[in-house]
Amino acid sequence: MPSTDPYCVPEPPAAPDPGPAAAPDAGEPRAGCVECGRPTEYPAARPGIVRCPVCEWQEAQRTACSG
Repeated sequence: MPSTDPYCVPEPPAAPDPGPAAAPDAGEPRAGCVECGRPTEYPAARPGIVRCPVCEWQEAQRTACSG
């Protein structure tokens, strides 16, 4: 016989977090990553090479292992 306990009913999955890149932003537009093109945490007016968090981490791994 199936359980009728209301505490055993699974909750529906939570909506995925859109993250900071997908959040509506009233400020400046975000710069695109120079490697993959995804939005970064930096404003478009920032000078220099900008990378998304994933590409920044990968670059840090490459430079840390070069000896």
